[in-house]
Amino acid sequence: MKRYLTKYIQEDLDKKIILLTGPRQTGKTTLSKVLKNNFDYFNFDNLDDRLSLQKKSWDRSKELVIFDELHKLKNWKSWLKGVYDTEGMPPSILVTGSAKLDTYRKVGDSLAGRFFQFRMHPLDLKEINTFLTPENLEDELDNLLIFGGFPEPFLNGTIRFYNRWKKSHLDIILKQDLIDLENVQQIIQIETLIQLLKNRVGSPVSYSSLARDLQCSDKTIKRWLTILENMYVIFKVPPFHKNIARAIQKTPKFYFYDTGQVIGDSGIKLENTVACAIQKEIHFREDCFGETKKLYYLRNKDGKEVDFCTTTDDNPSLMVEVKWKDGNLSPNFEIFKKFFPQIKMIQVTKELKREKTFPNGAEIRIAHNWLSELSLP
Repeated sequence: MKRYLTKYIQEDLDKKIILLTGPRQTGKTTLSKVLKNNFDYFNFDNLDDRLSLQKKSWDRSKELVIFDELHKLKNWKSWLKGVYDTEGMPPSILVTGSAKLDTYRKVGDSLAGRFFQFRMHPLDLKEINTFLTPENLEDELDNLLIFGGFPEPFLNGTIRFYNRWKKSHLDIILKQDLIDLENVQQIIQIETLIQLLKNRVGSPVSYSSLARDLQCSDKTIKRWLTILENMYVIFKVPPFHKNIARAIQKTPKFYFYDTGQVIGDSGIKLENTVACAIQKEIHFREDCFGETKKLYYLRNKDGKEVDFCTTTDDNPSLMVEVKWKDGNLSPNFEIFKKFFPQIKMIQVTKELKREKTFPNGAEIRIAHNWLSELSLP
């Protein structure tokens, strides 16, 4: 199937090195191989391909050369810079990886000005609506809540397949990628940490509480969480606190890229799905258009909360509250709106008889309608 990043990468492919990252099995390699009619492909996990990379013996008559998992090569940034500076393009160069490119910010020293970055996410309802022409968007949202958005289990659509896929997917990340990239030996403890996080989606996470549960230090917990972020298992949503009286300033929330991993009721799974969709849209707007957006949640010291707040150039522009079944507008919007008078307010509800708008500008929208046309102000 065609993916949402395809045309944007194609437009940039002959201008810069393309660094394409994202969770394992989101379809990065499949997308890479449809960008040009003829290409040469090398996967660093393959021994023969590693030897070819050492010799730099790819076919230079091809339009595109793809280096998969190249970040596992020692000093890969300097190696790639040498190739680019010595040979230039064509062929076009695309590097894919299943570790977060934020880890490569050190890339700045050696590859500054030579690359464009794209972060590829699993399927969401907007992409499904655009490229799969579904018959019933509500059914597709139900499937996302059960199977998550990774293409293979989502398109297969059976619990039996998804449960087996889910286990092997996490095993590869923990027992192959984690050791390759981080040289971490505490695999069992990190597996336990993931299990604890599955039960805490949508709630502020206390580092000290996790440290007590796992009998380690706060510092160790923070390092493990950063590793899981870098491996695209989870992503962090911190609280927004600037200019809000009595705002909390520390405890973040964590969400899974794979909604099917979440343990909890349907409302929590819906919140995770909405978080994934907003984060995907933010990364899309940043990577393809150069916009500066971030995702937060709002909570004050009195316990009043709004699930999500997005900012544009550090200015809050959208509040989103997620409800499973509630036609009444959350009173918490007004609590935070006084700090941001122009902010847009959306309550996203799964089971709703009719959509509504209010004099203060707030809206209540049916979840599958809003998610299928998601746009951030």
